[in-house]
Amino acid sequence: MSVEKTLVLLKPCTVQRALIGEVISRFEKKGLRIVGLKFMQLDDAILTEHYAHLAERPFFPGLKESMMVTPVVALALEGIDAIEVVRQMAGATNGRKAQPGTIRGDYSMSGQQNIVHASDGPESAEVELRRFFREGEIFDWVNPLHRSLYATDEC
Repeated sequence: MSVEKTLVLLKPCTVQRALIGEVISRFEKKGLRIVGLKFMQLDDAILTEHYAHLAERPFFPGLKESMMVTPVVALALEGIDAIEVVRQMAGATNGRKAQPGTIRGDYSMSGQQNIVHASDGPESAEVELRRFFREGEIFDWVNPLHRSLYATDEC
């Protein structure tokens, strides 16, 4: 068990469908701590960098276009095993295949318009957090409810 920070992007489909509060609320209710939050318009440069691993895929131009339709919400979340917890909460990438009860399973019918992007591991979380948050935009603060979220041997 380790305290981790991870990136979540609430995609334009989430913004358009007025699901921002609903999705953020699910992370908060789980006990993840918001340590960074901002509304930002993505551009070609940041999307080309962020999705470089998909650059040769035929859907890449459409993916970039869809991510620029509206601003996105960038979240830095923290908690014990936060990366795995967020990935489980997000569900399978394709919303049609995601289990009910997951964010994508409850709100998505698409593989691309799938509500959230979530870092897939510690290395990518570190890189992605630096990509979307400048120094001074991620905060360390004490959650007074911390002791009610975790057992003392977990902290």
